[in-house]
Amino acid sequence: MQVKAPDRAAAEHRAPPRRPADRPRPPAARWWRSRTVQGLGYAAPTALFVAVFFLLPLLLVGQMSLHDWPLLAGDRGGNAPENYTDISDSPLFWPAVRFTLLYTVIVTVVLLGLALLLALLVQESRPGAGFFRTVYFLPGALGLASASLLFWGLYSPTTGPLTGILEKLGLVDDPVSFLGTPTSALLSTVFLVVWKFAGFYMLILLVGLQRIPHEIYEAARMDGASRAQIFRSITLPLLRPSLALSLLLCVTGSLLAFDQFFVLTKGGPDNSTVTVVQLIYREAFQKLNLGTAAALSIIVLAALLLLNIVQFRGLRRDDAS
Repeated sequence: MQVKAPDRAAAEHRAPPRRPADRPRPPAARWWRSRTVQGLGYAAPTALFVAVFFLLPLLLVGQMSLHDWPLLAGDRGGNAPENYTDISDSPLFWPAVRFTLLYTVIVTVVLLGLALLLALLVQESRPGAGFFRTVYFLPGALGLASASLLFWGLYSPTTGPLTGILEKLGLVDDPVSFLGTPTSALLSTVFLVVWKFAGFYMLILLVGLQRIPHEIYEAARMDGASRAQIFRSITLPLLRPSLALSLLLCVTGSLLAFDQFFVLTKGGPDNSTVTVVQLIYREAFQKLNLGTAAALSIIVLAALLLLNIVQFRGLRRDDAS
């Protein structure tokens, strides 16, 4: 039986075998839809958390700021914008604003300066560096309210140990009232905050210092640069992102100071250490006027947003230059 040879022309026009890469793919719309659903599923818990614990309370605070809203039973009629206009009439508003700004400036300068010094001291990997890093950071693990209560006991002129130590050293003859005057109360609170948060900001700055390549320092030393020149021309410019983050956190936290003054001074003596957040607390839970407290909260939130926007723009401008 004679086998017929395959037609060469038909073989040339025959489609090549389909490779796995040439298999039909699902429609792009179906792929996009599946990826979108997955992304929404991943983002849903965070979005729900933000909506329940931030957006809804913010809307409620905005509504309260436009109404008479007593904490206990009472009429809740609209009074916009009286809650906002009456804030400046409070005898404690402007003193609280001035004190909060003064406290913020002092804490920011002292805290970041000490944190940078500590970071420079433990920057190099030398014997004992890990121990000192841990010791400096340990106070940050303690809650601010607990630390404030601890220092309240230390500052006590009758039961606290500081007065006895100073008397034994011959530095004082009478019990010292660390919280008895406006200046001493402010400085005592600043000392508490610096002790509590210096290690935390040291850690942020230490991470920034360790990201600076050692080759840059070696090249500067070979060129004859002094330590002051290296710090001014290399360390500070390359540490700017970490410094900016520390500055943002420190300023925001200082403007919202509450726990340390509430535990240590209660706003005293003579309302000289009342912060803006303490004023909100007094309006809400002592005067039972949630409407005024909500209006003051909105003003503080707007001021913080404006401050953060200015800081972020300044950082972008510096990065661009």
